[in-house]
Amino acid sequence: MTAEELWREFRENSRIEDCEYGAWSFGVEPDLLAMLVSSGEKTATASAYPLYELENEPLPEAGAYDVILDSKGAAVCIVQTAKVSVVPFDAVSAEHAYKEGEGDKSLAFWREVHEKVFTEWMKEAGLQFTNDMKVVCEEFVVVYKP
Repeated sequence: MTAEELWREFRENSRIEDCEYGAWSFGVEPDLLAMLVSSGEKTATASAYPLYELENEPLPEAGAYDVILDSKGAAVCIVQTAKVSVVPFDAVSAEHAYKEGEGDKSLAFWREVHEKVFTEWMKEAGLQFTNDMKVVCEEFVVVYKP
């Protein structure tokens, strides 16, 4: 099912007015993370703030809808953003790490994995990762799945 098809199905089965929505897959392990989101195990994500600035891309906003895609571009579920905050990497909380639902859900695991991927992504963009780099912490809820 495509993002457009899932969005249409969601709209037909809900009482929300038509609005814009995003459609994206996770940059690392998209199938696993989409499955964790769909099952309710993963209710948060984090991204490197400098990349939003570099690409002049708006930050996620509370209330926004997104279709989560798998690695092949198939729609898995629809989430609605509940909360967005921007904090330094070294200030991301254990609670947020737990909500990300990955590995053992610890802050230590979160930091290890995210430092590695953020370092790689920042380097690709010609930037450098630092422990005080801003991170966009987003929380969401699944509002629809086929």
